[in-house]
Amino acid sequence: QVQLVESGGGLVQAGGSLRLSCAASGRTFSNYVMGWFRQAPGKERDFVAGIRWSGGITYYADSVKGRFTIGRDNAKNTVSLQMNSLKPEDTASYYCAARPLTISSWGYWGQGTQVTVSS
Repeated sequence: QVQLVESGGGLVQAGGSLRLSCAASGRTFSNYVMGWFRQAPGKERDFVAGIRWSGGITYYADSVKGRFTIGRDNAKNTVSLQMNSLKPEDTASYYCAARPLTISSWGYWGQGTQVTVSS
């Protein structure tokens, strides 16, 4: 059974940094894409960043390019999201997700972690 557990959220001032981590377990993820999504109150859940576990190819939403960096640690089976130059509009619940490389829908989700950026 796939489990994704996020950690690292919190309160930070605008311009600051936070690092989110997602511990993945339950299977090998070599043929998976891992992603981070976020959802602000009253808004839809949006894609933030993704990474192919094998090969490390990364994808980013335009709104976070140059500020956020997604990575994975094969030894620890974790996916991280380093967030720099945070803005109040980055405030949201952040979710880790996973999908097989050949399937377009994200079938596995974590419980989410709250990120709040104060102005």
